[in-house]
Parts: sequence; C-alpha cells; structure tokens
Amino acid sequence: MTEAAKSIEADEDTFEVAGRKLKSRLIVGTGKYKSLAENAAAVEAAGAEIVTVAVRRVNVTNPNEPMLVDYIDPKKIIYLPNTAGCYTAEDAVRTLRLAREAGGWNLVKLEVLGDQKTLYPDMVETLRAADALLKDGFEVMVYCSDDPIMAKKLEDMGCCAIMPLAAPIGSGLGIQNPVNIRLIIEQAKVPVLVDAGVGTASDAAIAMELGCDGVLMNTAIAEAKDPIRMARAMKLAVEAGRLAYLAGRMPKKMYADPSSPLAGLI
Repeated sequence: MTEAAKSIEADEDTFEVAGRKLKSRLIVGTGKYKSLAENAAAVEAAGAEIVTVAVRRVNVTNPNEPMLVDYIDPKKIIYLPNTAGCYTAEDAVRTLRLAREAGGWNLVKLEVLGDQKTLYPDMVETLRAADALLKDGFEVMVYCSDDPIMAKKLEDMGCCAIMPLAAPIGSGLGIQNPVNIRLIIEQAKVPVLVDAGVGTASDAAIAMELGCDGVLMNTAIAEAKDPIRMARAMKLAVEAGRLAYLAGRMPKKMYADPSSPLAGLI
C-alpha cells in the first residue's frame, strides 16, 4: 500500500455516535486541571473532538465567572454533558434536563454512582435513568459496569454508546477485566468506549487493541505531571492501538518460532 493510500485509509477510519461521524477516538474530560487554559491545551494536544463536561461542577452558563466555553469552543468541539456526582436516577435525569435547557445539548453521558468510596456505577439506577432519558428524546451514552448482560440491556433499550469501566474512576489501574470488555465488544452493535480507570498510554492502547471504538479519560491526563505531554501520548496510544487491532496481532505460542528460515543452513 502506498503512503497516499495509507493516508486515505486513516482518514476513512471513523466511527459514529448518534449520527455524528468522528475521526478522533479519544474523548477527554474537563475536570481536575490547574486552569481552563491548561484544559484547552490538553484537548488540542489530544486531538479530541468531544469533551465531557460535569454539569454540576463546570461553569458553562455563568458569565460572571471564568467559563469553559471561552477556552473550548462548543462550535468546534462537541460538548458531552455528564451526570458526575449523581447517585439517583432522578438526580441524573434532572441534571441533564437542565443541561439541555441551558445549552441545547441532546447527546449526553449518563452515569449514576453507587457510593462515594468506590464511585462504582449503580446499575439499577442507571437503567431507570436511561429509560427516562430515552423516553424524553435524549441520545444517551452510558457509563456502566463491565457486565456484558447489563451492557446488552442498555443497548437494547436504545443507548447510543456503551461505556464500561476499565477500573474505578480516577484509579489509574488500567483494564482489570479484559475478558468482559471483549465480550461486551463482540455482542455490541453500537460503539463501545472504555470509560474510567485508564492511567497511562499503554492502558489506552490495550483498550483499543481489544477492539474498543474509543477511550474516555480525564484524571490520567489532568493529574499527569505534564498534562499536555500526556494528552499527546494518549492520542498516539489510541491511534497505535487502533492500528494494531486492524492489523491483527500474531497468535501467541507456547514455544519459540525462529524468525529466520531453517532451510539452506550450512
């Protein structure tokens, strides 16, 4: 394949979420940064086309305080309101209805947490909230446990993307259950994005090598010693992992297999 053909192939390797065609498979957050300016620089370094915004914590409507929209242009970057900090279906639904009123956002990220210690998703409340939001016309990307059965239920309900955790939010532990992630990917007909628990570039690459359509992260970039450099590393890791998945890795073997042919040895 020529370099021109490779370039065309890369440009055509897109995926869709609720009818939105995306080239970047890396979604980044807007929390924990030292400043909004640093956040904006990280988004640019990551090449992200979507940023997720905690409606309860990030100022997007009060002009009397520094506003995220002054640093990250919502006309150029898709804003994905999320329900971080919500522990009941009612709170999550109310939060996203307010977000839609404030900014007209219909594509949303749902997360309903079980407790403050683990920040693990409460799947009963998540299912309740997803049902209410879908009936209300929202396009729901949903954070969930790495349970293939729950993931399938959410997809069957009509969620437009399934987002299983790699590990607890903010832990940086990387993918703890690759078997379940693979099962979720194999059965899904909508995009699957690993969300939460990524710590470094190799974690992002592994997620993509498993066949994920994308990766969402916040803490891994924001709490790095050099967030801008880490954002760039994550961009490259996601791209490398995607290419490796498309290329198809060699099979693992129990014994050595010589790289050079044995025929014709003296």
